[in-house]
Amino acid sequence: MATKKVIAICQAGGQFVTNKDGLLVYTNGDAYAIDIDHDTSLSDFRSELAENFGFSWETMTLKYFLPGNRKTLITISKDKDFKRMVSFSVDAPNVEVFVLPEESKAMIVSNMPASRSSRTTASEAVVPVVSAGDVVMGDDDNDDDITTNDFQIDMGAVMPDVTSPLPCDFLLTDDKQHIKPAQQWENTITGVDQRFSSFTEFRDALHKYSIAHGFTYKYKKNDSHRVSVKCKAQGCPWRIAASRLSTTQLICIKRMNPRHTCERAVVKAGYRAARGWVGSIIKEKLKASPDYKPKDIAEDIKREYGIQLNYSQAWRAKEIAREQLQGSYKEAYTQLPFLCEKIKETNPGSVATFVTKEDSSFHRLFISFYASISGFRQGSRPLLFLDSVVLNSKYQGVILVATAPDAEDGAFPVTFAVADTESEENWVWFLESLKSALADSRRITFVADFQNGLKNALPLVFGDEHHHHAYCLRRLAEKLNTDLKAQFSHEARRFLLNDFYAAAYAARPEGYYSSLENIKNISPDACAWVVESEPHRWANALFEGERYNHMNSTFGLDFYSWVSEAHELPITQMIDELRAKLMQTIYTRQVQSREWVGTVLTPSNEEKLRKEIELARSLQVSRPHDSLFEVHGESINIVDIDQCDCDCKVWRLTGLPCSHAVAVIECIEKSPYEYCSRYLTSESYRLMYAESINPVPNGGLMAEEQPVEGVVSVTPPPTRRTPGRPKSKQVEPVDMIKRQLQCSNCKGLGHNKKTCKAGSQVQTERQD
Repeated sequence: MATKKVIAICQAGGQFVTNKDGLLVYTNGDAYAIDIDHDTSLSDFRSELAENFGFSWETMTLKYFLPGNRKTLITISKDKDFKRMVSFSVDAPNVEVFVLPEESKAMIVSNMPASRSSRTTASEAVVPVVSAGDVVMGDDDNDDDITTNDFQIDMGAVMPDVTSPLPCDFLLTDDKQHIKPAQQWENTITGVDQRFSSFTEFRDALHKYSIAHGFTYKYKKNDSHRVSVKCKAQGCPWRIAASRLSTTQLICIKRMNPRHTCERAVVKAGYRAARGWVGSIIKEKLKASPDYKPKDIAEDIKREYGIQLNYSQAWRAKEIAREQLQGSYKEAYTQLPFLCEKIKETNPGSVATFVTKEDSSFHRLFISFYASISGFRQGSRPLLFLDSVVLNSKYQGVILVATAPDAEDGAFPVTFAVADTESEENWVWFLESLKSALADSRRITFVADFQNGLKNALPLVFGDEHHHHAYCLRRLAEKLNTDLKAQFSHEARRFLLNDFYAAAYAARPEGYYSSLENIKNISPDACAWVVESEPHRWANALFEGERYNHMNSTFGLDFYSWVSEAHELPITQMIDELRAKLMQTIYTRQVQSREWVGTVLTPSNEEKLRKEIELARSLQVSRPHDSLFEVHGESINIVDIDQCDCDCKVWRLTGLPCSHAVAVIECIEKSPYEYCSRYLTSESYRLMYAESINPVPNGGLMAEEQPVEGVVSVTPPPTRRTPGRPKSKQVEPVDMIKRQLQCSNCKGLGHNKKTCKAGSQVQTERQD
């Protein structure tokens, strides 16, 4: 059966005029008749209008009246709105559709009925206002009960002096920031018989109407069947009541007394519904400026709308706006099973797995893309940096990350995980997942902290015979500085730390022990601390593994910056943001490496080797026996060409021949490139970035999928934000020490002469 046609009378080029009954009448302009039905699409309708009226269909705005209501304009913005208009008008002879170009949403002349407000006198002239009753029909019918809705308006920011004869004079001032909201909202409530799609829409219109007209109100009744509101000023007769239209889902204004007798005074009361309303207003600003601060939000709302918010209200409004933009934090956890499946589906060979607790709350998530796994196996040194990054999102948590260096010492995230806390249990789980994903038989050197469970977790998972654990020098220096702070002055601790770093970076044992002796001369206790800190895990001269002179676990600063930009997103969006950053990094370095033509090593390593070749020209080589060579320069060094080793240990530490080795290599008429680590070549760099990461369907698509039987349901972790400002991750080395307070009387630390107890005792003895 064919669907019934509806005749759309489409008009453009005219203007609206409000008659004495408050009804909107469209005058002048051109009109065309178009027949439409449920099969007509909005895009086809717009195209025909654009052809008839000569407008660009991308910039036109469409509005229409509901049958029997010429006070409220309904906006058509999507196909669902268009279908709804056809349904509403199917029993009417026709429907009027008004076509407004985007650039010409002009002022609409209105003869305001005197009954609209007691503040309007009969002597008022025609006042320009914005289109009356501009409403967007929606599906939201969330009629949550609200017992009160008291809010505060800063009358000084919006309203004129109370002696002004025209209450709307403030609409005509030169303050552009105040004109716009007042004109937008002054006719959101037009009177009896005005209809809304839900009570939520009615309440929102009421908020805006009261702001535009400068009064406060409170609810007498507010439930899912009816809403009754009165002006909060004592004795003022302004009233409005709305209820559900019988046999429909529409909400209709049944009674309204538009007359005000109250004076325009600020009512000191809390604005409980502000956060949702303000959230919808600041959404676009927050999208453009993610760092939009609550203080700035409060100032902008007061300046532009006259509403006084405190910091807490502005902060909650920002959280609501962020959730509207990014999606729900809670719903993001329910999407984790789909996210893991999509990652494995779009990036075959990747690992994506999660673990929940017994109550189905989130516990851990592990992600490693095939491009990262393959890159580490094919082109990376067997060197991994383990570290953690604290998340400051709604549910907090921590990111555990394993990062490898490429040939240019750029950070290459191999895998990362999100866990509820940093603990030995979570590190063991992370390392087990890492070991399974990599399946690499090489002996790996890990540069990692010695605290938070890592010291026990590494040998437990990898075994002492299959890994080397190098302590992070920065964390060790921090602990040394903290432990000695109360015992030594600023100058003494500065010398101790300088000697500590010298001991760590010394390439030969003689250099290490010389620096250790310097520490002992300052303090035997400090020397004992260094000896007990397991120097074979952090000193170059004593470490048995190969870490290419990389001393700190905080290697992947780029990755930490990615986390800092995405940590406030819901978990699925945060993971996808990190994926996108990694995808872009891999692509950028792929393109970059294609420009390295005619070089064996990567650019930075070519430069390092060139410097060693220059230094080698001044050296002399003599051959004692077999593969051992004696190189004479400022000192005498023995080079073992077969073992790729030199007394200076630079060759072993960096993977590039030192100047002594280069002198020997040229002496035997070979190329220095033959003796460079393969991990520093352009070929290895390209192998590391050979694979690409593919896009993953976004969270919105996953949210629309139906629940699958057997799929685990994930709920947010039972954690809450701790009081105070979250601490940011410190990544700077400990090379600057704050000067400690020292007493000039007793030379003690931590106090001054005025508070010196020893000084007080001496003074007392003198008086006695």
